[in-house]
Amino acid sequence: MKQKIFIPEFGGARAVILHRPHPTVDSLSRQLRAIGLSVEAHWPELPASVMLADYLFFDADMGCDEQFPWPAGEAPMPMIALIGSEAPGRIEWALSHNAASKILKPVGDGGVFSGLLIARQTYDARKAMAAEISDLRARLSERQTVVQAVMLLARNAGSEDRAYDQLRQMAMSWRVNIEEAAQRVVAMGLAAKRA
Repeated sequence: MKQKIFIPEFGGARAVILHRPHPTVDSLSRQLRAIGLSVEAHWPELPASVMLADYLFFDADMGCDEQFPWPAGEAPMPMIALIGSEAPGRIEWALSHNAASKILKPVGDGGVFSGLLIARQTYDARKAMAAEISDLRARLSERQTVVQAVMLLARNAGSEDRAYDQLRQMAMSWRVNIEEAAQRVVAMGLAAKRA
């Protein structure tokens, strides 16, 4: 089954362009405004208000890490690389900042709309994947806590199966999920060892 592609509304969105004054900026700004975005251009520094932008277009040819107020790859919005030179080092640098899309320079009369769509889809997919990975790591950590709790309870319960049943009963009586019950049992076990 194919995943349905969501086409966002760009009207009212805010785009920031980090590029030296150049006809590329003029052409890009014109297309973005025609699509319905508000546009502001800056060089060489970004204002603090960039954190509120919906999209950031940046010069992959002359940009540097110090221009961004966040660590490489952690932009709070989709970043779109403006690429004029296909030097491997510059492309690698743009990718290190998680450029979600690219537009080749000089910017002509097209390509901006598709660049925005691809950037939004790529950025959202990355965010969803990062959230899923974080959730899976948390669940894995919780499972280790459940194992610790079962081992603590097994000392008195006689078997791991009975200990797990006891943990499940505790969770139901405390009206929490099994992971939270396991955290309580482990905390009580640690407190008992210290006493």
